[in-house]
Amino acid sequence: MAQLAEKFLLSRLSRAGVVILVAIAVLAGLSGDSLTAVTAVTAAALVFTGRAFHPHRADAPWPVVNRLVFCGLLMLLASSLWAGPWSLVHWLYGAPLLAFALLSLTWASLVTLVCSLLAMGATHWSAGLPERHQMISAFLLTIMLSALLVFLREYKSRQLAPLRRTDELTQAASREYLSADLHKEIQRSEREGTEMSLIMIGLDTHLSDNDPDADIRSILPRIGRYLHSQLRDFDTYYRVADLQFLIILPGISTSDAAARADTIRKGLRALLVSHGLELTVSAGIAGLNIGDNADSLQQSAANALRRAQLQGGNRAQSYSAWSHPASATSESETGGPAA
Repeated sequence: MAQLAEKFLLSRLSRAGVVILVAIAVLAGLSGDSLTAVTAVTAAALVFTGRAFHPHRADAPWPVVNRLVFCGLLMLLASSLWAGPWSLVHWLYGAPLLAFALLSLTWASLVTLVCSLLAMGATHWSAGLPERHQMISAFLLTIMLSALLVFLREYKSRQLAPLRRTDELTQAASREYLSADLHKEIQRSEREGTEMSLIMIGLDTHLSDNDPDADIRSILPRIGRYLHSQLRDFDTYYRVADLQFLIILPGISTSDAAARADTIRKGLRALLVSHGLELTVSAGIAGLNIGDNADSLQQSAANALRRAQLQGGNRAQSYSAWSHPASATSESETGGPAA
């Protein structure tokens, strides 16, 4: 619940931030300060494209767009050091915090170093500005505070990592452990000479734009509980995307996994309909083959799910059924459209 409250608060603050920045841009434009107006609009775009503004901002291409907007904001702030107005220098204080929030540690450190050199160079050539030394002192203090916050963030992440085994909303196992767990299951299957299959379940949201995101998200806990009720004690399921789940089935052949996937798919469809959501569900099935590793097996299941959805959704599709035409696969294995 704490994570949900945090996301709710950040979403509201982001929307308020966009409104405030747009208001600043309008006021600056009316007063003839075009550079401040453009900078405020760019900052508003940075918030708008961030994942705190909307959960879908974590999907492509939003992360790339967000970083490009951040680069544009940095260039505007750097240009203000030389062309004016110097009032924008105070906006530069937020650059280290934004860099460490949006970029990797290496790139954020590089951005902070470049901003520091530019600020020092600008103040060195602006001998007539009496506040230049105070500005440098404040900027260096901001960098120190940013470094402290980054240290606390990394420390918190390492301390809480062992506790994040499950997704709080659906009780599915955390995606961060998927590759390691799948690698162990593959090794066990090869060592014991047993079969193993994966099922990737996905809601066909692209086929229906009538259901609000809030309604779909509200039922995610029930979806998690349903999946848990359909699996054996030693099966595991993971939330690999916003509306996609991956299930590891040790000791299950591809044909048996396809039948089970169709049962789960139809059950989820009935659950959605009972809550007034006219959504269908598709599934992709992949079995362990010689030479498979954790990444290739996940990709096979993802490709099978994508194929099922491209064929219209509301079906279960085995990977071998379309990637290896020579193999005989019955209609019951691939699932076919549900009645």
